[in-house]
Amino acid sequence: MKKELSFALNYALNKGFQIHPDAFKILENIDVKKLEKIIKEIVREKTKQKLFQISQDDLETYLGIKEDSTLQNQVKILSDPSSKITSGEGVKGYNALFSSRFNKLKRIISDRPESKMLKSAASLKNTKIEDDLYVCGLVSIRNSERNITKIVLEDPSGSFEGIIFDEELQKVAGTLLLDQFVMARIGSAKNSGYIIKDLILPDIPEQAKNKSESEAYAVFLSDLHIGSKYFMEDEFSEFVSWISSPDPVARRIRFVLIGGDVVDGVGIYPNQNKELVCQTIQEQLEKVEGLIDKIPKNVKIIIMPGNHDPGRRALPQPAIPKKYNSGLWERENVIMVGNPAVVSLNGVIVSMFHGQSIDDIVKTTPGLSYDKPTDVMKHLLRARHLSPIYGSQTPIAPEMEDQMVIQDIPDIFHVGHVHRAQLDMYKGILLVNSGSWQKQTPFQASVGMTPNPGIAIMVNLKTFQVFHQNYSSNSDNVLQS
Repeated sequence: MKKELSFALNYALNKGFQIHPDAFKILENIDVKKLEKIIKEIVREKTKQKLFQISQDDLETYLGIKEDSTLQNQVKILSDPSSKITSGEGVKGYNALFSSRFNKLKRIISDRPESKMLKSAASLKNTKIEDDLYVCGLVSIRNSERNITKIVLEDPSGSFEGIIFDEELQKVAGTLLLDQFVMARIGSAKNSGYIIKDLILPDIPEQAKNKSESEAYAVFLSDLHIGSKYFMEDEFSEFVSWISSPDPVARRIRFVLIGGDVVDGVGIYPNQNKELVCQTIQEQLEKVEGLIDKIPKNVKIIIMPGNHDPGRRALPQPAIPKKYNSGLWERENVIMVGNPAVVSLNGVIVSMFHGQSIDDIVKTTPGLSYDKPTDVMKHLLRARHLSPIYGSQTPIAPEMEDQMVIQDIPDIFHVGHVHRAQLDMYKGILLVNSGSWQKQTPFQASVGMTPNPGIAIMVNLKTFQVFHQNYSSNSDNVLQS
């Protein structure tokens, strides 16, 4: 016991007071410099009232941390792939997937006035172009040579090929991803081909934010990698203890969102067993259960899988299967969802995605890097798709419906995966990449990746004010914004 706490308790006991055990828990978390003053003032007031017990209620009232009964913790799952997964077979399955992608994104872009002039790729062959027309499709080819960029778009009727001469538009074209949906404004070229004069992405419209009626807080976490010897267990335990503390911000936390890679997994990469302190998935998930069990039960915990978690690796991922840890599933305040998912927290729409596709996008798009993940997140929002590129590093299942299309416009977009905590805004949407709770691994060091782990990001769902706490001992470890 801290000597300051011992002194405060002895002072109260010598004055004839009893201290309730629940009050003792709060005293343990109070700044030692304030303990003596607090106890003396409470003893003086209670002596006047001739009441000689110090209760939890006394301390909460004095410290201004009395439980706020108006704080809501309502969670609604708006979108979760777990129950919708119906993988097709081979070519037929992928045809269904891309057909679904095209149709969903065409519906989104049909809100734009230009869509009234849309033509199918096949119909252009029999159309004499006098005024500009529009065509849309998924990018199948994009290449540049001799100051000209060629783009091929595919729609259900066939393919369209156009060329771009304008230098600025070529830069825009250079950021297009393969299999991404785009609408092009076209005119006829002298050689009977087509010139692309503009490229229009589905993008996100500006709109008013949904806000919580009460000032409940949500915590955004990702990439805990529990089971790895590089997991910051002491720091994470300190953070979990803080959630139960009398701190005014901690008392308002009603949601914890974990965006994937909850555990480090088994057999994810060569010789991984040498970097594990828990050698089985069950052991790792039991440790998860033990840690989150210390979070107050009035806090709803939403857990989604990442590429290190057990279950299907291909996108979209169902929730972590119950067979690996039924205890997590059976907890009243724990909600297991798939990847990606959309949830409503007191009416605030949060889109959650682990972020596997960032690997492919960084590799193929000039100007993007792992150091600035929110730039990649903006790219995904403009494309209205979470993982456009097929056939690269990110495995995509041949689903009959493309569940990676961004249909719901979020108030908060929460992504992880790259172990870089960063904040940004895009068209009124708060972008949160929640970093990690795993120290730099040998692999990350070998490729020059420097994570900024141990940062807990919290958002006031009424005001959208952002708070963060840094549990890393590294003074260079900062939250980017």
